[in-house]
Amino acid sequence: MKHQIFLGVLLLALATGYSQSRGAQQQPAPSAQQSQTPQQTQAAPQTQTKIPAGSKVFIAPMGGFEAPLKKAITEKKVQIEIVEQREQAEYEITGTSESKKASNAKKIIMGSWHSDEDASIKVANLKTGEIVYAYAAHKKDSAHGQRSTAEACAKHLKDEGVAAK
Repeated sequence: MKHQIFLGVLLLALATGYSQSRGAQQQPAPSAQQSQTPQQTQAAPQTQTKIPAGSKVFIAPMGGFEAPLKKAITEKKVQIEIVEQREQAEYEITGTSESKKASNAKKIIMGSWHSDEDASIKVANLKTGEIVYAYAAHKKDSAHGQRSTAEACAKHLKDEGVAAK
């Protein structure tokens, strides 16, 4: 038994050392063209970091997730105006939501009937097409289903995505 453990540790050490030495050998050398010409980098254009408060936002259909998201945005008092027509909006929220119901094994062994919830949203400027904010929420054993992930998305949108008035 001691010999097997020793051999396993030895093989692991050899494999780790070999992969590290291979990584060091494979680093590309700077090309001759790069070293001869001065570096020409352009600063990224200044992009808008937050959505202005009071902006008109359209929430696209997301397979039923748009309803709890609209409710959560209203309840969390996110400072945006939700519009019903995409043509009236300056920004659009799109995203996905997935619910994984508790399996019978989870119900019996863990005693938990709660689902696992995943949701992600992104906010895009409709004029430029630029994505100005994105967030993903992952809730294990969610007692309130989509409501929990919608509230997490709305809270983070309020705190991180929308500029204060």
